[in-house]
Amino acid sequence: MRTDQSLIIKNATIIDGIGEQPYIGSVFINNKRIEKINSEKINIPVDKVIDASGMFLLPGIIDCHVHVMMNQYNLMDHINTPFSLNFYNSIHNLETLLLTGITSARDAGGADLGVKRALENKLLKGPKLKISITPLSITGGHLDAWMPSGIKLHLLNPPYPGNPEGICDGLPEVRKKVRQILRAGADVIKTCSTGGVLSPTDHPEFTQFSMEELKIMVAEGAMRKGIKVMAHAQGLEGIKNAIKAGVHSIEHGVMLDNEAIDLMLENNVFLVPTLLAINSVIHGDYSEKTKNKAKAIFETHQESIAKAYKSGVKIAMGTDSGVMEHGRNLEELELMCNVGLSPMESIMSATSIASQCLEINKETGNIEEGKIADLLLVKENPLTNISSLANKDNIKVILQEGEEIKNTIQYG
Repeated sequence: MRTDQSLIIKNATIIDGIGEQPYIGSVFINNKRIEKINSEKINIPVDKVIDASGMFLLPGIIDCHVHVMMNQYNLMDHINTPFSLNFYNSIHNLETLLLTGITSARDAGGADLGVKRALENKLLKGPKLKISITPLSITGGHLDAWMPSGIKLHLLNPPYPGNPEGICDGLPEVRKKVRQILRAGADVIKTCSTGGVLSPTDHPEFTQFSMEELKIMVAEGAMRKGIKVMAHAQGLEGIKNAIKAGVHSIEHGVMLDNEAIDLMLENNVFLVPTLLAINSVIHGDYSEKTKNKAKAIFETHQESIAKAYKSGVKIAMGTDSGVMEHGRNLEELELMCNVGLSPMESIMSATSIASQCLEINKETGNIEEGKIADLLLVKENPLTNISSLANKDNIKVILQEGEEIKNTIQYG
C-alpha cells in the first residue's frame, strides 16, 4: 500500500502504547497518519480495508540502542571484511530490523549521515533512524582500538570522512571532538563514561572522562537546539558522573545503587537496559576473556534493572543489536518482564517511553489520532504471551508512516 492510499483496520483489539485498557476498535489511516480512531465502525470511503478480528494492533516498536553497521561481532570476520562491505551489509541489517517490527531506532555508533539520508530518501528500507555517528572515548577507554601489538582493531568502522575519530582527552579536545561529531550530522552525542565488556584494554567498572569533560559534552549539545547525550555507562562511578553531568540516558546501567537511582529520578534520566546484549555475549561467538567479563556482571545487571524499575526509573527499550544478530530485538521484551516489568509495561518501554527517550513522541510511539501510522498488527495477544512478539510469523501487518511494509492478510 502506498502512503497516499487510505486504509481502515477494523475490529482490532487496540493496545495503545500508553497503558490504557485494550479495546476493540477501528483505525482510519490517511496521508501517513492516523486520522480517526473509533470503538464503532468507521464509515468512510477508503482504498483498502483490513479486518483484524481476533488480532491485536499496537504501535511500531522503537529500539533505542542499535548498531546497524555491525551484525554479531566476530573478530576474524571483522578483520577480513572490506571497509565498504559494511555499508552493503547494513542494507540487510536495516531491513531485518524493520521486518522485526522496529519502525524507529537510535543508532549508538557506526551509522553516518549518508546511511540516515539513504533511509530518508527511500533508497533503503529500515527504521527511521537517529544517529550518534561515533561514540566518544578516552585514550585506553571503551572504544580505543589500540592493541598491545600496536594494531588497531576498531569495534566500529575506522575513521573516515563523515565519521571522525572518537578518541579525545582533556577539555579542549573533548569540546572540539563534540563539535566535529555534531558537524558530521549527529542527532545525539554518545559518550563512554565507563569501560565495557567488549573493550580490548579496559573493564566495565573503569571510570572514564572527568565530570568536567562530560559537562562540556552536555553543554555543547545544548547549544545545538538541545541535542542530548547518551552515556554508555556500566560501572557505578561512571554512571553517577554521567547523571550529574546532565546526560539524557544511561545505556546498560549494569551497576546501580540507591544513590544512582535517586539521581536518575531527580534528573529525569532514561535507562536503556540492553539485557539481551549481555545474554548474547555469554552465549555468542566471543573470546573467553569477553565472555567471562559478561558472566561476572550478569546477575548485577539483572538486579540493577529490577531495582531501578521498582523505584520508578523510566525504562526505554534498547537491545544493542549488532552485538548479536539483528532480528532478535524483541526478545528484549521478555527479558524485561523477567526483571519485573509487566507485559504492558514492556510494550510501553518499547513504544511511548522509547519515543520520549528519542524525543519523537510528538509524532509516534502510541496509537492516537494525528500520530504517524507506525503500527503492528499481531495474531497472538502479547499481554498474555509477551514472547510471541519475537516471532516474526506472529506479526501479520507492519505499517511505517502508513506504508505497508508487510501484510499477510487479505483485504476485505
